[in-house]
Amino acid sequence: MAAALCVQVAEGWRLAALVAASLAVALALARARCARLLVRVRALLLAIIVLFAWFTPGEAVFADWPRLSPSREGLLLALVHAGRLLAIVCWTAVLLARMPPGRLVSGLYALARPCAVFGLPAERVAMRLLLVLRYVDEARLDGRGWRYWLSPPPAGGFEAVRLVRERPGMADAGLLAAFAVLLGMWWLW
Repeated sequence: MAAALCVQVAEGWRLAALVAASLAVALALARARCARLLVRVRALLLAIIVLFAWFTPGEAVFADWPRLSPSREGLLLALVHAGRLLAIVCWTAVLLARMPPGRLVSGLYALARPCAVFGLPAERVAMRLLLVLRYVDEARLDGRGWRYWLSPPPAGGFEAVRLVRERPGMADAGLLAAFAVLLGMWWLW
């Protein structure tokens, strides 16, 4: 979460270094998953580039064709936002490749529990996320894709889904504190 916040405030050479490091780590640790996720977000990346580059007012890149040309300011904004998306996608690929879905949802549930004060039903959100991750993986492994969800339930019924509740330990608290300190230093730097 701290890394996702850092990438949102990073600009210039810091953002470029963060995106390059994220791509290198993702390609080293989760090459196949990273490639799959990048293919899935290619339309979103293209939309970001087109919308920012051509619809942001500014100086035309090609002065001879000002109406058809993207703006310099728009291209810079497109690169910043596309870089941020790339970094998040790379981190997601590594996270999904290195952690089983049940454990991932359990960690998200532990982080979301304090938000119950604001009315967020953390247990329901975690259970729905666990079900989505489970059935998306089953549909992918089955080879039928989204058609899997339209088929009738199996004869034996569905198997139970269990949400494991993990309590944050001292190491988790220390890591969160370190991330908060790093985020503060990043923000001030």
